[in-house]
Parts: sequence; C-alpha cells; structure tokens
Amino acid sequence: QVQLVESGGGLVQPGGSLRLSCVANSTIFSVMGWYRQAPGKERELVATISGGGTNYANSVKGRFTISRTIDKRTVYLQMNRLNPEDTAVYYCMRIIAGNVYWGQGTQVTVSS
Repeated sequence: QVQLVESGGGLVQPGGSLRLSCVANSTIFSVMGWYRQAPGKERELVATISGGGTNYANSVKGRFTISRTIDKRTVYLQMNRLNPEDTAVYYCMRIIAGNVYWGQGTQVTVSS
C-alpha cells in the first residue's frame, strides 16, 4: 500500500512563504502533485510534476514551485507571496499504474 505523509503546513502572514513536503514509501510514479481544498469549495489542482514537466494552476503561477527529490520519494511545494485566498487543506497526490493515492492533508492558513 502506497503511503504519503505531508508536512510543512501552518499559519503564515500574507506575503509570507511556506514549503510543503510529501514523502512516499514508493519511488514509482507517473505524476506527483498537490491539490487543495478550501472550506465550502471543491478540491482543486495546485501543481503537478511528471516526466513531461510541471503544471500549475493559474492562481499560483509565478508564486509556487513544485519539485521532487532525485530518488522520487519526496515532492515539495514551495509557496511564496501567500495570500488569504491560499488558505486551504493541501493534499499531495501520486499516480502509480493508473491508481491515485492521497496524503492525509496539511492545513495552510494565511492570515494577519
């Protein structure tokens, strides 16, 4: 069973930065990524990384950067210039052989 463990969430002031990490017990993937879900809203794509490169939601382009370790176990989401609209539970995701696996989520709150 693939397990994903996220860390790095927390409370940050507007304009601040956070880095999320997601460690997997697998080195295999076709796509890794981050999604988020704000209260009362549907889960939405934030960023993905695959052999074809990276992909970002328009709302985070230029502010967030997704990356991974060489061993493919860990995916990061560097979040800069955070604003209150970024407040959400952030989930990492990994697709392996057509199966989608999710982490438990980490809360990010942007507030003064």
